[in-house]
Amino acid sequence: MAFTTEKSIEWHAGLLTVCLTVAADQVVYISSIEKSKTNPPKACSPYFSKCALPLVEVRLPGEGTKTRYKSSQSLIGGYMATRLKYVNHTSRTEGSMSVMEITTKDTDSGLSATSRFMVYEGTSTLRSEVVVQNDSAKPIELLQVASLVVGGLSTGSAKWWDDYILSTGSNSWFREAQWQDHSLPSIGIDDYGVYGLPEKHISSMSTYAVSSHGSFSTLGHLPMGLLKHKSGTDTWLWQIEHNGSWKWEIGDCKDAIYMAASGPLDTDHHWGKVLQPGENFTTVPVALCHVRDSPEAAFADLNHYRRCIRRKHVDNETLPIIFNDYMNCLMGDPTEEKILNLLEPVVKAGAEYFVIDCGWYADSAGWWDDVGEWQPSKKRFPSGFKVLLDKIRARGLIPGVWVEPEVVGTRSIVAEQLPHDCFFQRNGKRIIEKDRYQLDFRNPRVIEHMDSVIDNLVLNYGVGYFKFDYNINILQGTDVNAHTSGDGQLGHNRAYLSWIGRLYDRHSDLVIESCSSGAQRLDYAMLAMHSLQSTSDQQDPVRYAAISAAMPTAVTPEQSASWAYPQSEWSDEINAMTVVNSLLGRVHLSGRLDQLNPKQLELICSGMQVYKDIRGDLPQSSAFWPLGLPSWHDEWVALGISGGGNCYLAVWRRGGPEQCSLPISQFAGKGQIQAELLYPKEFPFESQWDSTSASLNITLTANPCARLIKLRSIQIETKNLS
Repeated sequence: MAFTTEKSIEWHAGLLTVCLTVAADQVVYISSIEKSKTNPPKACSPYFSKCALPLVEVRLPGEGTKTRYKSSQSLIGGYMATRLKYVNHTSRTEGSMSVMEITTKDTDSGLSATSRFMVYEGTSTLRSEVVVQNDSAKPIELLQVASLVVGGLSTGSAKWWDDYILSTGSNSWFREAQWQDHSLPSIGIDDYGVYGLPEKHISSMSTYAVSSHGSFSTLGHLPMGLLKHKSGTDTWLWQIEHNGSWKWEIGDCKDAIYMAASGPLDTDHHWGKVLQPGENFTTVPVALCHVRDSPEAAFADLNHYRRCIRRKHVDNETLPIIFNDYMNCLMGDPTEEKILNLLEPVVKAGAEYFVIDCGWYADSAGWWDDVGEWQPSKKRFPSGFKVLLDKIRARGLIPGVWVEPEVVGTRSIVAEQLPHDCFFQRNGKRIIEKDRYQLDFRNPRVIEHMDSVIDNLVLNYGVGYFKFDYNINILQGTDVNAHTSGDGQLGHNRAYLSWIGRLYDRHSDLVIESCSSGAQRLDYAMLAMHSLQSTSDQQDPVRYAAISAAMPTAVTPEQSASWAYPQSEWSDEINAMTVVNSLLGRVHLSGRLDQLNPKQLELICSGMQVYKDIRGDLPQSSAFWPLGLPSWHDEWVALGISGGGNCYLAVWRRGGPEQCSLPISQFAGKGQIQAELLYPKEFPFESQWDSTSASLNITLTANPCARLIKLRSIQIETKNLS
């Protein structure tokens, strides 16, 4: 069906209404994305009545940017965008998900593109991917396909450069999920005075892009962005769901802000793909949430969406406590004696899993470049590794182990046993990174090898938990059986996730944790498949507070594993703080529990009992931040979690005055609010509720310290004394 005049398509799905426009020339545009009962604002620009951009952006060889107002570095403005013409659209329901597909076609090249939109029931988050197909009789090479392009994010603002703020999440080893605000002028997005010129400029050349290159998908930045109105009445929040390279950008176009997002592409990531006649390519998914509300509301909706897309697992409902012997504990040097010494205090603390971390497969500490065979060390475990795991299970704990499945050390026997094409290569030479080779999970021999490793540990040793780590960053990709090295890397990324899925298919009770030098793959391609995520390798509990408080922006609380690692030489306040760091997410218990005195161990045990009391509220919870998202050096940090009809608040004092006022707007107008100290129960704590300002005024005399509080509204009874 073709339209001869401009037509509108309106799609209602979940809590969203998505409006598209098919122009008279058959080019399709997203005109608005709003909650179903919200009318989009009218354009405030004196120059443009509409700010939408073409639906699909595809780049082919020899084609740069069509518009002279953007450069070829930008994700928008390509020749194909206006050559792709409307063909048809369909909609359907798949379980709790609504799906709409809009197909466009370029008759010159014979390329068609289908934009697939998905919305889950009860969410206002749009998931988008694009399927490009070669309908011609000759090969077509792709250099870039954007997953989502949306213009007019600031349509209702006449001074958008001043009204909106961009927030990005930096992410690095030991300092994960730290958000920073940027005024648009500070990143080069501003009012340039170009729109009213006689040439009718539609944009400036300025863009602001965030990207990741390589196999560490979140080294540097989270694959996310947040655009918010200063008034708190309009928020756009997006994430790219890919465990490899990606890029998103914002910029100005038609006197408004646009956003475009993509997986790997030619200019940034050495990606390109040739489609033979009849072949297709699907982009990595991008999720976009739009609420006429605060960023907290957007993060709540995005976490609801994340719960919809992930693989269902009982672990995310029961939230068992995991003891792992690594952090501030055995630190990669486990032995039979050390683990047996830890076993009783771990049981007493209330853990439900006992995970033996790195080193269990090596006779000495120099195991880094010898990994890959994954057979237990007989020197470390003279009575036998299975005997030790059986002892762990006999004490009511499920045993787990650390494995780094994607790498083989250069000294490993496996490096010679597996064929050459099982490894990442460039121009026939294996890529070496930190004395390791990267396995290519597209290769059946790699799958066969790692299947035998995992099945052996599960079936013959009784392992019920895997910590899958990854500690190298491959920038080069692989050109083995691939048109480009970026294409080979993308193929591996997807094959690895498929392998994880098949492990769960075979061993449905298995729990698999995603770890990557802390959280260098903190993305929802990984988290849609893995049960939970390690949040950091940070060893200082005071610094860890800022990570724990910010994590609900990047991962649901029930998947967010933060360390609690008490030490005998630490004060009770510091040991309590390390426990508080983990209580509103997943507990990764560690530390030398066997060296704690009875009073210290009881402090940890009481914290684990509090967690068991509240963990049932976390799987459907939403987060809020009374003091705003934490900055790395903030003296006071606060994280609230509402779920299951209850409201919990973690508060950290890391410096500054003894008193702090925490605005909690959701309790405004609800009368008197009581703050009950849950942990540490007998430690100093004072609070007073100010109903006028809807704020909780807290006094903490210790510095540093942390407290977990339960908030509830109380009714004050009045008696008739007459």
